[in-house]
Amino acid sequence: MKGGESGILMKTFINEIKENDQVESFFLVKEKSSGTTKTGNVYLKLKLVDRSGEMEGRIWTSAETFAHSFEKDDFVHVIGKSVSFQEHLQLNILHIQKAKEEEIVFSDFFPMVEKDIEEMFQSLIQISDQIKNVNLRQLLKLFWEDESFVKLFKMAPASKWLHHNYLGGLLEHTLSLVHLVLKNAPHYQGLNMDLLVTASILHDLGKVDELSYHRSFDYSDQGRLLGHIILGIERVEDKLRHLPDFPKDLSILLKHLLLSHHGQYIWGSPKRPMTLEAVMLHYLDDLDAKMNGIQQFLKRQAPEGSKWSAYHRIFEQYFYAPPFTEQTELFENIEKNKFEEE
Repeated sequence: MKGGESGILMKTFINEIKENDQVESFFLVKEKSSGTTKTGNVYLKLKLVDRSGEMEGRIWTSAETFAHSFEKDDFVHVIGKSVSFQEHLQLNILHIQKAKEEEIVFSDFFPMVEKDIEEMFQSLIQISDQIKNVNLRQLLKLFWEDESFVKLFKMAPASKWLHHNYLGGLLEHTLSLVHLVLKNAPHYQGLNMDLLVTASILHDLGKVDELSYHRSFDYSDQGRLLGHIILGIERVEDKLRHLPDFPKDLSILLKHLLLSHHGQYIWGSPKRPMTLEAVMLHYLDDLDAKMNGIQQFLKRQAPEGSKWSAYHRIFEQYFYAPPFTEQTELFENIEKNKFEEE
């Protein structure tokens, strides 16, 4: 760990560590266990992680003393030396202590959305303000005025690992879905745009309660027991209690879109889509999730120089991913000429 001009110690990431490096940095303890050497001495075995990867750590000296100073899922300040053991780097830890929350930059430990969170959120606010139906606009305003909800909504991932699985992922997915709706819905007649856009904004709001992402991406107890669809309905119901004049029929239609957006019972939907808006919401939501999930998979699991990804066990297939720069440029030129002609 290096000191900057301000005296603040800079984070050393796991993927930067080389053999025989002297390491001083913050890590998250993903696993913690103890063992005994052949000579009968107790040692600690740790799995240390940050956003760049994970690394095994061992505490050989004063292990029993250090064992009581931190627990699994704690952030820790570590001093040690990296060594090679069985062809893998391992950190021999000389000192370790639990870190204070204010010392931690969460984006150092969890993957973060590449886009600007505040810009995305303001885009969502602007779209909300354009909704003509006063009842739906007021409902969204109640959510945006709820500071505790907004704080969670901005930082939550959209899933544990399948798609948009990084801090800010829920916001990015929500805004992406809204843009898909705005681009595709006008192609069809008979759709209630205000209802569809509102449901797009609120469809996954229950994920702020379903997912836990303060130490690692996982499901909360209520997330496992109830799921984000039910948790989202509960949050909507809570806001609707503050809007006594909200039309009953409109609230039923909105809740139907939220309840049915997974499309099928086997995918966790309490109801299947029964309105045009619900059908479109389901398919565009599914599209955005799958496209992002596959793109993230290709970034991680496509060997350099190869046109094929590793096997995706959820989709049960490989993905072919050659560069399509020429085709992309072709469509960009077509769109450019179209606008110039207009």
